[in-house]
Amino acid sequence: MPGEAVTLQLGQYAGCVGAHWWGLQDAALRSPAEAAELRAAALLRPGRAAGGRETHTPRLVALELKGGVGALRPGGAGPEAPVAWDGEVAAYLECASAGGSAPRDAGRRTEDASSERRGRPSAAVQGTSPAPSRLAVSQEVYSGGSARVWSDYLNVHLHPKSLYVIRQYMHDGECGCLEAFGQGESLLQDPSCIEELEDRLHFYVEECDYLQGFQVLCDLHNGFSGVGAKVTELLYDEYSGKGILTWGLTPATSNVGASLNYHSSAILAAALDTLTAPYRLGASQASMMHLAETLNFSGRKVVAAWASVPFPALHGYSLPDTLCAYQQDVPWKLLSSCREQKVSCCFAQSVVLRGIRKESHISSCPGKQPTSPLHTCESTEQILQYYLHTMFPGAFSTSHVLEQPCNTLPPYPQFFSPLLTRQGFLLDRPPSYSPAAVDSIPVLAALQSSPVLHTLLYSLYKDLQKLNTRRWASFFSAGVEQDDFQEALQELRTLSQCYETGFEADESEEEADSD
Repeated sequence: MPGEAVTLQLGQYAGCVGAHWWGLQDAALRSPAEAAELRAAALLRPGRAAGGRETHTPRLVALELKGGVGALRPGGAGPEAPVAWDGEVAAYLECASAGGSAPRDAGRRTEDASSERRGRPSAAVQGTSPAPSRLAVSQEVYSGGSARVWSDYLNVHLHPKSLYVIRQYMHDGECGCLEAFGQGESLLQDPSCIEELEDRLHFYVEECDYLQGFQVLCDLHNGFSGVGAKVTELLYDEYSGKGILTWGLTPATSNVGASLNYHSSAILAAALDTLTAPYRLGASQASMMHLAETLNFSGRKVVAAWASVPFPALHGYSLPDTLCAYQQDVPWKLLSSCREQKVSCCFAQSVVLRGIRKESHISSCPGKQPTSPLHTCESTEQILQYYLHTMFPGAFSTSHVLEQPCNTLPPYPQFFSPLLTRQGFLLDRPPSYSPAAVDSIPVLAALQSSPVLHTLLYSLYKDLQKLNTRRWASFFSAGVEQDDFQEALQELRTLSQCYETGFEADESEEEADSD
């Protein structure tokens, strides 16, 4: 059986993703049959609240700034559980509970979202569909208004040991902000801060029957990047031999109206819930360390995340029928901060497909001759593995198939197109009746060690080379030396070279000669 994992949540946007993620975990525990397949208990710890009510709290250490925890009380308890809404999905509005609650979407759908010019919560986290007229996600206007921070829509309670507020810096304001990497690093050199963090870590680690490792969700766009770097060093030194997976997060940028963190973080949470499945499956012997070793070799330390939220499975069609529509391109979109491009190769990958029933591999036309090699496969697992080997020949590919879909119950936003059924499958045309709320969706997500990361890392190296570091007073005033900065730049360039193919290596040599 897979063991437990401790999660560290560092920063505001990491909290936005975490709030949805813990909600998805808690929803999985409500169904014993589903929980047996995907062990949410690997990340959540059982307990009892006042009065004897059974609760499940995240095995979580969250670092946040002063003013960034919203409705959470000092003891760590979160808002009350949401009240189920009534009425049609086109006009529902849930009332807030007395103790502070998660924001609720008004459920108002925009007009037909059949154009790719509309309906993208962010360019990097958009699901795709077999035809341009079948868009799976629609633009939705959120009218809650009261949500300022991630705890405002947190759907589970936290243990008092979870929350650690950094009072040296403010969440809002023009001054006193944690904006530079060096500021975050210096925080973790403060003995009192280290003591508080280690106390919380030891509490969760010591109660684990078997500790797989640690997941670090960290903001990269501010000083929490320095906090994350030092936290990872601490974990590596104190818990050698355990897996450490870090998920770097930045707010999504979008040119559409519905660009709230509440929306984009929900999509990322669904992807994260799926990507972590290999070491949370009840029947799997894989661990976090095994996953990391599978993807990272030959000096590579970074992988790119991809997802299709929801996976564009047509209602009434088989999985081979769906995948046959993507013989020229994969049915997922890049979540990482690389510019969008077609990926034709990778070194290694871990792919998870969930929410597809085992019988869905059967053709919808019994007795018909197989129209492709995919239609000759005997199981969903074989179909996915064959598809991956066809699209990425020579790559080391591991795949997992789960029957359990991704739950989209409250507080997950209802930003879905009318083309989706209640189970998240695509229809050929909008229904004539008012569609019901989408309760769950199929999701496909992948982690890839891919040449696309050479482009990302080398572009970052070139951009940082051009910076006038004298303008970044807050960065160097925190104790970072210019020599350390230059050394980090060279390490970044060396890391980018680990993802080169032959053609890219020639390009890099030419650029190096021109420097």
